[in-house]
Amino acid sequence: MPGITLLGLGPGDPAQLTRQAWEVLASIDEIWLRTAQHPSVKGFPAALKVHSFDQLYEEGQSFEAVYAAIVEKVIALGQRPGGVVYAVPGDPFVAEATGPEIARRCRATGLPLTIVSGLSFLEPAFAALGLDPYPRLTLVDGLELSQAHVPAFPPDMGALVAQIYSPLVAAEVKLTLGAVYADEHPVRLVHAAGTPQEVVEDLPLHAVDRSPHIGLLTALYVPPLGAGTSFEAFQDVIAALRAPDGCPWDREQTHLSLRPHLLEEAYETLAALDGKDPAKMAEEFGDLLLQIVLHAQIASEEGEFGMAEVLKGIHDKIIRRHPHVFGDIELDGVGGVLQNWEKIKADERSSHGEGARSLLEGVPLALPALIQAQQIQERAARVGFDWPEVEGVLDKIAEEIGEVQAAADEQELAAELGDLFFALVNLARWKKIDAESALRAASQRFRQRFAHVEAGARAQNRQLSEMTIDELEALWQAAKSK
Repeated sequence: MPGITLLGLGPGDPAQLTRQAWEVLASIDEIWLRTAQHPSVKGFPAALKVHSFDQLYEEGQSFEAVYAAIVEKVIALGQRPGGVVYAVPGDPFVAEATGPEIARRCRATGLPLTIVSGLSFLEPAFAALGLDPYPRLTLVDGLELSQAHVPAFPPDMGALVAQIYSPLVAAEVKLTLGAVYADEHPVRLVHAAGTPQEVVEDLPLHAVDRSPHIGLLTALYVPPLGAGTSFEAFQDVIAALRAPDGCPWDREQTHLSLRPHLLEEAYETLAALDGKDPAKMAEEFGDLLLQIVLHAQIASEEGEFGMAEVLKGIHDKIIRRHPHVFGDIELDGVGGVLQNWEKIKADERSSHGEGARSLLEGVPLALPALIQAQQIQERAARVGFDWPEVEGVLDKIAEEIGEVQAAADEQELAAELGDLFFALVNLARWKKIDAESALRAASQRFRQRFAHVEAGARAQNRQLSEMTIDELEALWQAAKSK
């Protein structure tokens, strides 16, 4: 009768075929294999006719295309009067793309399905490593990991990476892991686990693609970085602070009470950036992250939203607003990107039922004045409201200086000075300089130079107020020379 038998061939050694699998192999005339490049094939009954899909791997453009073709062929074979026995390495439902899809198709169409489980690569790999995976181990597909930019698992957990079947895959996996782990991070390669050819190598991460033993039965074990290295662990710490037996200060905080702390940490982060101090940056980024996670924890307790919603929202927004990276749209330089960004945002507002609004409404009024001015100008420029050349900006500055000089009273002077500041910010934007950072740096330089002036006065046992402008200028010029 028609039907499909999904059979697991075990990790490799024919002796590790299950009794049920062997009974099936001994009772059939032919079998279809996802790949014949598996050690257990040598232990098949001599009279068994073996077919494989290895040719599809040679012809296919991608693994997805190969697996899809295999599934279609197996479903067709399963509809024959005698059905089909289709066998895969390990277990049909462990690190196996075709097994679950075939099972789904059978259940959807009513095609009879028999599952003959096999020993997966996991148990022999754990035995070779002397490792109990419970309770903290991540199972990772090497092919998926090789295409990522950063590992998609928390580094405070160990990870077993399957399908390291070639030095090229090992090299790509190494590069992805290198975004989080140091080159010297100790890892272990497990080759042909559960077979007489089993080999376990201990080596640093940077050397994983140099192993001469890499093959179809290779997996990589990545030990954890240690406690406190994952985002999830940090969330748990913050949740503990807010728990009934947590910190009294943290427990009484609200979104509003934390506003000044968020602002303070943001400015301290800017100071670290201005100082170009990597160690300080890392510390301040952590303090800023604390504020974000604390707000998310409070919102979760209040039933407003959770961290998963925060991450999902910004994840989807970034992908949606970068079709030139995650889609097939081609844009012309930064200008094209920014113009398309505004169009996408307008489409989003429309889809949410929001009417047309000013392009500048999204610039928060609470921003510092220089930042607010620069963002306003940047948004206007995205839709073409800008000087065609920088000379127009320079002429505008000269014009505003003249109007400052001609101001008739304090009110008019304040207005004209504001226009001058705005024009100077526009010049900074044209020159791709952050006006806020430039002024902060100028203020810092003044502080340092004035401190030198004060030190010079103290060295002369004099008060600043007693010194002439020429004497102060001399100290100032000495400060500038340093």
